Amino acid sequence: MARIYAGGVDGNRSLERGIEILRAFRPGVDTLGNGEIAERTGLPRSTVSRLTRTLVNSGMLDEVRNQRSYRLAASVISIGHAMRTGSPVLNAIGPMMRAESARRRLNVGLATADRTMMVYLESIRYSPRAALRNVVAGQQVPMELTSLGRAYLAGIAETERERLLKQFERRSAAATKALLADVRRSISAIARDGYCAVSWQPAVLAVATPIVLDGLPVYALNMSLQNVERSEALAGEMGAYLNAFAAKCKEVLTGG
Repeated sequence: MARIYAGGVDGNRSLERGIEILRAFRPGVDTLGNGEIAERTGLPRSTVSRLTRTLVNSGMLDEVRNQRSYRLAASVISIGHAMRTGSPVLNAIGPMMRAESARRRLNVGLATADRTMMVYLESIRYSPRAALRNVVAGQQVPMELTSLGRAYLAGIAETERERLLKQFERRSAAATKALLADVRRSISAIARDGYCAVSWQPAVLAVATPIVLDGLPVYALNMSLQNVERSEALAGEMGAYLNAFAAKCKEVLTGG
């Protein structure tokens, strides 16, 4: 969906637009031309042409001249690597997540919000089958459809939560009243039980809880199992594991 630019005085509009061009590249997309970028971002094509040249010169995009298109340069992944290796949160609880995944024989993930999506910061996949180890750090999932997203919504301020719920309703006809009601039920479940359980993909059960600590963004921690049928008993068992593990993570992050 194209974005409308307000050009506010609080930021650098050219920088913001350049970042939007980088955001136009999504998983599965190798190259984009100026016209495609303009369509994805809502920016004038002349502006896109000027900024893609700047991004090439700065090493953020590579130009594919024979196709008149661009692809993300290697320097982009180095920025993500710097974020992950420098994160005090991942350094503190990443090893704990790996140990918990092996102990419980289930998947463990940590995510935070990227606009109306959730982005995995760490994803430990417990499966002997490589085909099932397909969720990696940097991957995005819909906020309103997933346990991670609903846990995040439960952890943020009510005004911000309501703003996001309105965005879900506007961006997709799939965000029906029934879906939004289900989101609110998940938020209520977290207030009651400490976690919510969601099966947004076939044969996958995931439970998630928010990690809310002073001085840090709101995170969502989840556990999931693949090739299972959802049941209240299984969700309750996983939820108990998750609540106990989340408490340990919070203790480590607060130096308790």
